[in-house]
Amino acid sequence: MTASQIAGVSAIRDRIGEITTRIESLGSSFAAAKASSTASAATASTASATSTASDFASVLAGADLSTATGVDALIAAATAKTATAATTSTATGDALVAEARKYLGVPYVLGGTTAAGLDCSGLVQRALGALGVDMPRVAREQMTTGTPVASLADAVPGDLLVFNGGSHIAIYTGNGKMIDAPQPGDVVRERDVYATPTAIRRVVGTGSTTLAASAAASMTSSAASLQEILAASSAQRSALSLRLGDAA
Repeated sequence: MTASQIAGVSAIRDRIGEITTRIESLGSSFAAAKASSTASAATASTASATSTASDFASVLAGADLSTATGVDALIAAATAKTATAATTSTATGDALVAEARKYLGVPYVLGGTTAAGLDCSGLVQRALGALGVDMPRVAREQMTTGTPVASLADAVPGDLLVFNGGSHIAIYTGNGKMIDAPQPGDVVRERDVYATPTAIRRVVGTGSTTLAASAAASMTSSAASLQEILAASSAQRSALSLRLGDAA
């Protein structure tokens, strides 16, 4: 083997080492996406994104990059998991507000959970249920879901506002207003936030992007990078094999 060939083989081996390090980094990225999804609200879309991240992290951990077959299998897995992430559905704060507004004017009925009559927690449960988010029936249990928001100044449309220690709950719509089913003799309406909430909970993502969707986007980006790196890895390995064959 000539000095030039030895240098070429060494360079290829160094490149393979760099690729392996990058793949390990991408594995960490997927693990972070999984953690982010797990920490967010327990929605169907979050569960799907978490599962996708977990599955792909497992594929990365078990990948065999010593053969072309192993590289091809990992590229195929990246493609499949990216497709799964890209089709993940999302529930958002804006969507929750829009759903709750469908019930404006519905009469207050204690214990009501239908369009014929709703109480405060029935409205929250029904609106979120329409978006695929399962919620407890009563306000005192609903106030334990999701993640806490520090103050009304930090609240965004779709956050849940809890009052009087959990005896009443509403959906924040932004600009100091909320939707709720106030009391007997009243109807579901949108009005000013009338008092400082006991607690504020975020059970869906903000605006039009949920944490689950963010995780899916992260996975899609990582998978695209992974495919590029693995394609380069396959080419480098082929070149290494040819050089070693020539040397023999």
